[in-house]
Amino acid sequence: MTMTTSAHVDTFTRDHLPAANTWPALEFTLPELQYPERLNAAAVLIDDAVAEHGPGRPALRTPDGTVWTYGELQQRANQVAQVLTEDLGVVPGNRVMLRGPNNPWIVAAWLGVLKAGAVVVTTMPMLRSAEVATLIQLTKPVVAIADHRFVDELGVAAGEDVTVVSYGADDDGDLTARCAAKSGEFTAVDTSADDVALLGPTSGTTGVPKVTMHFHRDILANADTFARYILQPTADDVFAGSPPLAFTFGLGGLVVFPLRFGASSLLTERAAPVELAENAAAAGATILFTAPTAYRAILKEDRGDLLRGLRVAVSAGEHLSKETWHAVQDATGLRLVNGIGATEMLHVFISAAGDDIRPGTTGRAVPGYRATILDQDGRELRPGQIGRLAVIGPTGCRYLDDARQANYVVNGWNVTGDTFTRDEDGYFTYQARSDNMIVSSGYNIGAPEVEAAIDQHPDVVENAVIGIPDPERGSIVCAFIVLREGVAGDAQKRKEIQDFVKQAIAPYKYPRDIRFVTELPRNPSGKLQHFKLRDGLLEDGLASQTQELTPAGQCQA
Repeated sequence: MTMTTSAHVDTFTRDHLPAANTWPALEFTLPELQYPERLNAAAVLIDDAVAEHGPGRPALRTPDGTVWTYGELQQRANQVAQVLTEDLGVVPGNRVMLRGPNNPWIVAAWLGVLKAGAVVVTTMPMLRSAEVATLIQLTKPVVAIADHRFVDELGVAAGEDVTVVSYGADDDGDLTARCAAKSGEFTAVDTSADDVALLGPTSGTTGVPKVTMHFHRDILANADTFARYILQPTADDVFAGSPPLAFTFGLGGLVVFPLRFGASSLLTERAAPVELAENAAAAGATILFTAPTAYRAILKEDRGDLLRGLRVAVSAGEHLSKETWHAVQDATGLRLVNGIGATEMLHVFISAAGDDIRPGTTGRAVPGYRATILDQDGRELRPGQIGRLAVIGPTGCRYLDDARQANYVVNGWNVTGDTFTRDEDGYFTYQARSDNMIVSSGYNIGAPEVEAAIDQHPDVVENAVIGIPDPERGSIVCAFIVLREGVAGDAQKRKEIQDFVKQAIAPYKYPRDIRFVTELPRNPSGKLQHFKLRDGLLEDGLASQTQELTPAGQCQA
């Protein structure tokens, strides 16, 4: 596999790409995917947009009425690049970690890092210090930029090896103050199209997250496939949505897609579903990204009227049932655009829009991609047979120095870990996750990570975590726990363990359902048998042994 000459002085990411023979096949079948060898994604997204649409066009909006124009976003991105290179000594190829909610400065920082030729490491602001420390160990950033409200846990994790710069604080060292002292003139580094631009951690199905590696051309490819062909955006569109920018789903839908087409984006730091819909309606949003959970919550509050101004409503992040699809259409007239993507692929690769939608199915392979169903031996299955979803396109899985690359790529196919069927017309229908990832309200939660957190509680002997169906969130985290002798497994102990987990890992990962048991099922070799727990719940009709302790919509508190 031939790669072009890198602009990276720090060669860490290129040195830690997986071996070429373990890469998936890559295909660039559309004219829009024929990118030049030298390409800086940020320069295309902001500099080219200013040249085409002018500096005065709205780019970023917030619910309080703040609007950044394309010219203002370009200037601040350039200033960030200047601070990084002139003040902090960042060189092309260095990693820069970003930590903050969805707001304009995190977008300016993201663009500025890429313009400087550095590599963005995206992180969720809800992660705790131990989780951040793991990502720092894996990606080795030299600088971390964080919203001032999320600096504390980052500072603990960073130690003395990473320079932490906040934004939004009232001091001379703050990023905003540093930027104000810069000219705002910066020429983007002449990176290669296949220089790594983004490191995106996954939630993973083990305690150690996988870190996906994406090139500059990959960032544009999702806009030139899913967005261009399914959403068909124009410069007059206003994008809105709930996914964090640290998720590639949110990064695409709220940053890359609108900038690629000269549109604008409404950034909400955090909002319950109805509040999100209210903000979107007030801003004149025309394209909305959120999970089925949110659409159901909006309808339950009888506020479907807030969605009627949308041109496109996208549902992804978890399974969209036929019932939810029809409920939204009945209440609003909208035909929800379903889709499935993966951090490894960067964004959505199976979807359908308009008259091509078939409720209950996820859709067909997005133009630029092709997909199939594989059996456990990697052979393609006939239509109607259940198997593993596999996809090939212009993007694909590349893990940072991780042996699990061999599990994801099979004979050139990206195998996503989802079980699907495909019909004669090429429509794919979701069946289940084929690994032990729990998808709850659009968030991917690795069961082993939750198990590890629960195990730290002094009263816990052992535990096992699975996902169980939930009508509001798609799935919720369910923990089976063996307590030490003499400890009562009551409601107080459940609440205590839940609060303990919230302090150890991101709060949205905590077990909403806890069941105390005397032992866990194991095979003769001692391996825990999660499937027996699932089967037992099915036999019991999923009867809960605990009450919901957190009101709906507050799982991120």
